Amino acid sequence: MSNTPSTMPALNTSAPPFNLPDFNGKYHSSEQYKGEPLLVIFFCNHCPFVKHVISKLADIVEGYQGKGIHVAGINANDIEKYPEDSPKKMKEFAAQHHFTFPYLFDKTQEVAKLYRAACTPDFFLFNAGHKLIYRGQMDDSRPGNSIPVTGEDLNNAVENFLAGKPVSEDQKPSIGCNIKWKSGNEPDYFG
Repeated sequence: MSNTPSTMPALNTSAPPFNLPDFNGKYHSSEQYKGEPLLVIFFCNHCPFVKHVISKLADIVEGYQGKGIHVAGINANDIEKYPEDSPKKMKEFAAQHHFTFPYLFDKTQEVAKLYRAACTPDFFLFNAGHKLIYRGQMDDSRPGNSIPVTGEDLNNAVENFLAGKPVSEDQKPSIGCNIKWKSGNEPDYFG
């Protein structure tokens, strides 16, 4: 289990485009959400950090969707080395946790690189103009630290945004397992 922090790209950055398949092969594009707020979450099936928060995350994300926030989950892991993150296993994971949002597979890892994603889970919240207003952690809970999973940091950002209030720029990086990059495909933004 690694403790890789998110890269925290600059706020107000434009959302990189994506057009990725879900575990059934149906493509979902960022263009579908044009003019609407979008939460992009990089995660996977096997990561202990994801497993620690996934039940609560699935619940709170469903609530966001009911308030007009679109959500896309993206798995960018190398499935040759981590077959537990394959699309077949993604489908099982989504069913187990009752996902109400598309869970997409970034086979080439290019979308993860465009977002400067580093860890699982890694959160990126964009306003209706698809400008970045939040990136960072869901909350302070981590496997083994006894802090309850609440989604506090992410919830505060979403609730302030929905209320028309400024989203605090005091944002803490997410911490999780590193994205499992294919050999030779590691991004240069870590150096």
